[in-house]
Amino acid sequence: MSGTTAKQHPLSLSAEDRARVEEVDQLARRGPESLPVLVDGLDASSWAVRRAVVSALARLGTASVEPLCEVLRHRRDNEARIAAAVDALVAATGEVEGPVELLGDDPNPAIVCDAAQVLGRRRSRRSVPLLARLIVHPDDNVAVAAIEALGRVGGGAAVDALLSSLGSGNFFRIFPAIDVLGRSGDPTVVPALMALLSDPFYVLEAARALGRTGQEAAVPALVGLLQRGNDAVVRVAAVALVEIHDAQVQRFGGARTVPSVLRSSSAEPHPTGRRLAQVIAGADAGEKTAVARLLGWVGGADAATGLLKLLDSQDLGVSRAAAAALGELGAEADAQILQALREGDSSRRRVLLPLVGKRSAAVPDVLLCLEDRDATVRALAAETLSRIGDTSAVPALFARLSDEDPRVSQAVVGAIQSLGSETTESLALEAARSSDSRQRRAALRIVAYFGYPRGLDALLLAMRDPDERLRDAAIYGLPFIDDPRAVDALLAAASHESERTRATAMRALGQTDKQARITSTLLGGLNDRDPWVRYYACQSLGKLNEEAAADAIVALANDDAGQVRVAVVDALAHMHTESAMAALRRAASSADADVRRAALLGLGVARRPDALPVLLEAVHSEDPATRLVALSAVAEYDAPETLPALLRAAGDRDDSVRSAAVGFLATRTGSHATQQLVSLLGDVMLREQVVSALALPVEGRLPGLMAALEAADDSTAPLLVAALARMRRADAKAALMQSLIGASPAGRRASAPAVAALGTVEAREALDKAAHRDEDPEVRRACLLALGR
Repeated sequence: MSGTTAKQHPLSLSAEDRARVEEVDQLARRGPESLPVLVDGLDASSWAVRRAVVSALARLGTASVEPLCEVLRHRRDNEARIAAAVDALVAATGEVEGPVELLGDDPNPAIVCDAAQVLGRRRSRRSVPLLARLIVHPDDNVAVAAIEALGRVGGGAAVDALLSSLGSGNFFRIFPAIDVLGRSGDPTVVPALMALLSDPFYVLEAARALGRTGQEAAVPALVGLLQRGNDAVVRVAAVALVEIHDAQVQRFGGARTVPSVLRSSSAEPHPTGRRLAQVIAGADAGEKTAVARLLGWVGGADAATGLLKLLDSQDLGVSRAAAAALGELGAEADAQILQALREGDSSRRRVLLPLVGKRSAAVPDVLLCLEDRDATVRALAAETLSRIGDTSAVPALFARLSDEDPRVSQAVVGAIQSLGSETTESLALEAARSSDSRQRRAALRIVAYFGYPRGLDALLLAMRDPDERLRDAAIYGLPFIDDPRAVDALLAAASHESERTRATAMRALGQTDKQARITSTLLGGLNDRDPWVRYYACQSLGKLNEEAAADAIVALANDDAGQVRVAVVDALAHMHTESAMAALRRAASSADADVRRAALLGLGVARRPDALPVLLEAVHSEDPATRLVALSAVAEYDAPETLPALLRAAGDRDDSVRSAAVGFLATRTGSHATQQLVSLLGDVMLREQVVSALALPVEGRLPGLMAALEAADDSTAPLLVAALARMRRADAKAALMQSLIGASPAGRRASAPAVAALGTVEAREALDKAAHRDEDPEVRRACLLALGR
């Protein structure tokens, strides 16, 4: 048999390959009588046909096991055949372990390696005694295969066997054993791995493995390496500590063990911050990122100095980590940051300005950056002054209103609006009379934002200016000034000869109060020759909820301009007349995607029961953006159909739709919604988001999690416990304590370290009780480890 592509991709199969794959399927349907032919197909030159053969043999179950074992014993002249036979045994149903275990006594080490691989990939707990025996096999390859297999199987017996291999004295076996033990995540491996930290030959690999365990018991030993290890050891220890911290946060929420131990160990004469800063040279990007995070936790002048060096890294991840760490240092780093700000060039200032703290002492140095030649720096300086909140900077900000770069001008206006001050009004009115059009426009925006009554004359004057941009700025501000002259000016602008000015006026009228003359003007705008005037007239009628205009708005549903059709739908969504709702339902099936999505949003806002079928149908649209909009509308309904629709969407082929579905499920109350979220934990792509969703303490969440823990297995139990621990609430902590009693064995094992992390007397008493009375030996063992015994 031969072919080139798997059956799951028929469009890329040649006619010959398609025929070969179909032949394999027919053979599989005939049952065991086809075994000889199928076994002969294990060495097909086509990967696709080989996959089909493997699948067929696996489905035949027990009947295929012995023939496959015979392939491993006697037909070893083809590597592809051997690999396919192993894959088939791994996937096979029925009784597999017994015949494969017999291969473990074969005199050929290669056959024994294959057997170990099969048993490991099948995660066969019954095969642990055989695998434990194989780790002392005379052949190193067999021993390594057994070590890797035990790592896949996991569990206490497998870990015990792996720990014994550390004393073999054979580094070919010790190195893989260290790696596998670290990846096991089992707390029992920590003491043995820590013992290897004193051996120069194994210290690096042992430190890496301790990081992979994610166990906080390893933290003091790793912190000790920071002070006594060489540069390579310090860098590896830094990465390991970050791994443990992240694992603890993922499991239990705001874990602070690593930062607190680092802080307590950073005293003279061997300050940890200085030692970490010394190893930056020669570190790779991952190590620099880890060092940066540790420096942020350690604190102090040495840490700030080291982090400033890392800010210049060409690797974006490193520089971001350094910036975040400097931000975490807070006031400790202020002096160094401000000095670097004064002395640095534009590129350095771009990185430093977001890190400046909220202290008035920083204002003079930040003001210097307002004069930087780089527009990005000037804009960041304005944003920083806004964040500091010192109004003494307002006059200097006004001096930059006429900046030639629009980004800077916008940032300066935003800062002035944020700060306010006693002098802002007078400075704004003065700038509004400037001969510089840029400064004048910016000043008008400030007058509009604050709604200064004394600024009306400046706005009215600008309305007569030939510069359209000045008129726009003035029109924007008129609705916010309580004076009849402001409305009069807007109504006059609505009939201006400039289409842009008319459109801006129509938009501004939507910010006013509902009045007959305003409605009349807006209705007239629906018939304007310019589509943007019609667009804003329609939009403003919707904002004013002018239901009397519904029929006139519906008349524009087939407007030639797409933006007008969208505005029609948006306006109708604000109204509750039958004609408006009927128009929305029609628009939901429009050929125009923008109109269709706007209609779906409008129907969702209305929450009318008769609109739900339309929304549910749209959830199955071919267009991901439409599915997303429809899903958000469906989520607004408290209807029996909502939860199933959200669950189906969690399996959507589009990432954004899947993510949104989980987010909507997260906020649904009731234990049934929790059960649906728990069912998604098997999806690796969604797992972290689902755990975060489960950690949201809505009504019904705790009962749902506790019910799930009663049946949890080894894969889901740690995730459910992590969700409980992240809630950080009294009732969630009580639920964790209860899970030591009422959860499944896997749930009780997973709960032990989380209960220990509570750090209360009651928690230790509960662990001590479970450590002596639980019926499951693995649970008792986990509780003892959590107690540090």
